[in-house]
Amino acid sequence: MTDDAVAQGTANIDAGKNDNEADGLQEAARKGAAKRVPGKAHREHHKIKNIGWLRAAVLGANDGIVSTTSIVLGVAGSHANHEAVLVAGIAGMVAGSMSMATGEYVSVASQEDTEKAALVEEKAELKADYASEKTELALIYVRRGLDRQLADQVADELMKHDALSAHAQDELGLSEISQANPLQAAVASACSFASGAALPLAIVAFVPHSAIVYALAVGALVSLAVLGGLAAKAGGAPIRPGVLRVLLWSALAMGITYAAGAIFGAEG
Repeated sequence: MTDDAVAQGTANIDAGKNDNEADGLQEAARKGAAKRVPGKAHREHHKIKNIGWLRAAVLGANDGIVSTTSIVLGVAGSHANHEAVLVAGIAGMVAGSMSMATGEYVSVASQEDTEKAALVEEKAELKADYASEKTELALIYVRRGLDRQLADQVADELMKHDALSAHAQDELGLSEISQANPLQAAVASACSFASGAALPLAIVAFVPHSAIVYALAVGALVSLAVLGGLAAKAGGAPIRPGVLRVLLWSALAMGITYAAGAIFGAEG
């Protein structure tokens, strides 16, 4: 076999390899394109969707721990006996749970009434002057960065689909996430307060009277740190600032209440 024949054979082999590699790359590209279809809908998981129930639950649990622990520490600081401390804790849990439920229901119900009134007003405005409302919606999109022609098109299409919903979201700022649910918020607040208050009550029930103050302080701060960290993680926020914030203010509240009990108990 001549040198020219050998060289030609080697060139053919190399060309075959290149063709195979090219075919492989094309096949991979086709598979990748199939997996990444432009415009294909995909599910997103934004933790801000948790903010409604999370706010009420965390607020209730934090308040349950801090309020009940502070009450118990204040009564214990006044040198009351074990039974009086326990009764004060139980009364604090019941009163706090009902107070949280009542306050949350009234607050959120008022918000719901305001939202409903705004929607009724907006519906009337759409009926009275549809064209002006469409212009108003288009100008909102212009302020967000769209050019006027595109903003007019977007406003026109959205209002054809659901005019009230478009204005509710973009003009009034109402959405599925922000819509209030009074009963849900009230129940969540009451239950979370009671669950938080159960910790200091358990400590009072099972820890010797001589060690109640120290056990309550440590148990409450540790549980508040854990709760603050979990809440921050669930909401997608930095954990350390949330934990430090709740520890600082909770320790301050418990310390002041204990001092008040000790002062007025000593005077009594």
